[in-house]
Amino acid sequence: MKTDHAPSSVCALTVSAPRAGLSGHVNVPGDKSISHRSLMFSALARGTTHIVGLLEGEDVLRTADAMRALGADITRSETSGVWIVVGHGLDGLREPADVLDMGNSGTAARLLSGILASHGFTSVMTGDASLRGRPMKRVMDPLAATGATFLARQGGRLPLAIAGNANPPPLSYRLPVASAQVKSAVLLAGLNAVGETRVEEPVATRDHTENMLRHFGASVQVAPLDAGGCVITLQGRPDLVARDIVVPGDPSSAAFVLVAALLVPGSQVSVRGVGLNPLRTGLFISLREMGANLVISNERVEGGEPVGDITATVGALHGVDVSATRAPSMIDEYPILAVAAAHATGQSRFRGLEELRVKESDRLAATVALLEVNGVRVEVVGDDMIVHGTGGAIPGGGLVRTHMDHRLAMSAIIMGLAAQKPVSVDDTAFIDTSFPGFTTLMNSIGAGLGA
Repeated sequence: MKTDHAPSSVCALTVSAPRAGLSGHVNVPGDKSISHRSLMFSALARGTTHIVGLLEGEDVLRTADAMRALGADITRSETSGVWIVVGHGLDGLREPADVLDMGNSGTAARLLSGILASHGFTSVMTGDASLRGRPMKRVMDPLAATGATFLARQGGRLPLAIAGNANPPPLSYRLPVASAQVKSAVLLAGLNAVGETRVEEPVATRDHTENMLRHFGASVQVAPLDAGGCVITLQGRPDLVARDIVVPGDPSSAAFVLVAALLVPGSQVSVRGVGLNPLRTGLFISLREMGANLVISNERVEGGEPVGDITATVGALHGVDVSATRAPSMIDEYPILAVAAAHATGQSRFRGLEELRVKESDRLAATVALLEVNGVRVEVVGDDMIVHGTGGAIPGGGLVRTHMDHRLAMSAIIMGLAAQKPVSVDDTAFIDTSFPGFTTLMNSIGAGLGA
């Protein structure tokens, strides 16, 4: 399936501290995790779903293309911006006529594997250079129990061919490490199985899949385990019925705006309508432990997810020790948290970051490099990252290599706004995969990017 969404050229940027503080009230794009799932689940449901606030970044557009190729009717209203998905039920998917190109999105590729493994046709997924280098074996292993056949490159890497099984058995799987993507892939495969699919996770991970399954009418139970973690039970072959969705603002995207406001002198910025799912708010908890002035107001529930407005005001930060148990609730936010730690007084230790090694890049190594090249002392001990804060005087002056990783690019930009010397970023083109309009939004609050 040929698409034209991928960034076509390198876009380097040099970032300097703004002349004045950042200020304003803004909205960030819709939550990426919820956006992916809203397209997938509405395509599996019977009837018409209207999605408000869908993230229109490159990653999510790939998911929309894939679900169209699998038989869903997906359009966007040019007047209202609402996305309209007409699904034909669990049995309504068809074999795609071409390769499914998932671009840079590991979330889309891994979740979609669960759907493809449990339907009786053959499909092939590929992606960009970054995604083709990332492991898929973590989902292939549990999904093999569906009876599907997988053919991938060495190490379980894309391109990946899947010959699905139209009558998969229910699965029972214990996650070896906390991963919402693997959990979701198994649950998605379980939708098309007769009986109960059961997933045990050692540490609770983001539960957007469980919430959305319930939203569309599936029976999902979550129970704690004596040894910690929980077990999720899904009753297979549910009658999923279309229901409208409001996508909250992505807390992972809000993180960049809020940390910028915490670090740039004279700043106060409010981000409206941010998702506050307790399994996604580890960054906000960690920042508050560092002494950050974060105020949450106007809390409410939209589309089954808690939402609120967050105001960040600049102030002194101090080092913090973050437990490994918090990692699943903020796994995407460690690069920007590391930038905040670099600006703080004292030492910060972030524990249990093995999952960062298999993101869009080896995000742990890349975050270390981001800090070191800008004069910040950092070390890795096992799976822990230790950042020695500069007390508010990040030297800067380095060239950050982003490795096609959108979160590293945005973290480098925020560091540049708070550094003594300009920070150069080798490529910002991939920011649009998760945060379309990032530069425009930052400039609206006074960042002066590209000036």
